[in-house]
Amino acid sequence: MSSETFTTAMFLIAAIISAGVLINAVFPVIYTLSSTISSSSHNVDERLSTDVKVVTTYASSSGHTAKIWLKNIGTGRVPDASIQRADVFLGGRGNFIRLTRAATLDEGGTWRYEILEDANNYWDPGETLYIEAMTTQIPVKGDIVYFQFVLPSGLSRSTTFTASD
Repeated sequence: MSSETFTTAMFLIAAIISAGVLINAVFPVIYTLSSTISSSSHNVDERLSTDVKVVTTYASSSGHTAKIWLKNIGTGRVPDASIQRADVFLGGRGNFIRLTRAATLDEGGTWRYEILEDANNYWDPGETLYIEAMTTQIPVKGDIVYFQFVLPSGLSRSTTFTASD
C-alpha cells in the first residue's frame, strides 16, 4: 500500500514539474505572439483610417515651382512628424526626383508644407495640406508634370497635370 502511495506521489510531483516546464516554455511564445498581433492590428487600423485626395495642382515652368493641395479624407489624423518624414516626388513624366524638405525653397529640389487652418499640429480629417515645391525638373509649359506624395505608413497618392507659363 505504501509503495502505491509513494508511486502516486512521484507521478504527481513529475506531473507538476512537467506542467511548470511546459508553462515556462509556452507562455513567452504566447506573450510575444499577442504583442505581434496587437502591433499588426494597430498598423492595419492606421492604414485603413488614413486616406488623402489630391485636390488641385499648379506648376510654373518659368518659376520652377509647383503648388499642390491635398485633403485628408480619412477618419484618422496624421501627425506632423509623419508629414515631415514623407517622400515627395516631382518632375516631368519619367524625369522626376525625390525632393528634400526644407524651410526655404531652392531650385535644387526642395519642398515645404503647411497644414491650413491647423490648431493642433495634426493633419486632421477635413483639413488641407498645402505643399510648395521647387525644382528645375518641372517641364516646359504644356508638358506633363508628375507628382507623388508618400507617407511613412505607406499611403501614397500621385497625379499628373500640365505645366503652366
